[in-house]
Amino acid sequence: MNIKLVATDLDDTLLRDDLTLSERVIEAIRQAREQGVYVTFATGRMPASARLYAEQLGLDVPIITYNGAMIQEAISRKILYRKVIPVALAREVIGFLLREKVHFHMYREDRVFVQEMNEWSQAYGQKIRVTVEEADLMTILEEEKEGVEKIIAFGSPEELAELRQKLCRELPDRLHLTSSKPYFLEMNHQEVNKGNTLLTFAEGLGIKREEVMAIGDSLNDMEMIRCAGLGVAMANALQEVKDAADVVTASNEEDGVAKAIEEYVLS
Repeated sequence: MNIKLVATDLDDTLLRDDLTLSERVIEAIRQAREQGVYVTFATGRMPASARLYAEQLGLDVPIITYNGAMIQEAISRKILYRKVIPVALAREVIGFLLREKVHFHMYREDRVFVQEMNEWSQAYGQKIRVTVEEADLMTILEEEKEGVEKIIAFGSPEELAELRQKLCRELPDRLHLTSSKPYFLEMNHQEVNKGNTLLTFAEGLGIKREEVMAIGDSLNDMEMIRCAGLGVAMANALQEVKDAADVVTASNEEDGVAKAIEEYVLS
């Protein structure tokens, strides 16, 4: 295969369980770039928390963040693409979540807000090294003209499954719902997913679908794994992600991204 673009998820894919990059992964990405292959991230994370790894890898390229809701140049921070949940809909969603007494975050550009801090938000901010800002979310929305990139609800898998059903009844077909972790329910604009944004991104570079390799592990990676010329699932991926992929590589603890690049790009 003639792979010209590699898009990789971060958590449980490119990153080890301790959220670090292995030397083998760093070297594989360096060699791919030396061969003229475009390497980028496609993550559910906000740009600020993805930027740390772009800087470590020397990737001064646009990265796909918020599950595809934003493309931002990693180092210069210039926003190239943004598809938000419109303000009116965001108000409905937030009103619903507040009534349900669900803990959640709201993301606007490169900031994350919470109505009231608790242990979820504290742990989240510490883990991905961002500042979670406590604020009245409806007031924030009054100041926003366009909308917000993403909303995440936190809870047990059982609680989130019930919440998802309620959301689908309350706001049918108005949001794209997905998950990068069992304890997240992630909400984006209904047309936003990593796959749609990755194809738009590739087209802008003059790269064909069959020349794209996408690597991931979770439900929010499904669309890009299905639409890429070569969809790669990690060994630690959910079974349904593996079923959707063309190939399965090693786990994130066993340098699966490096192995995929070595096998399908460098060879």
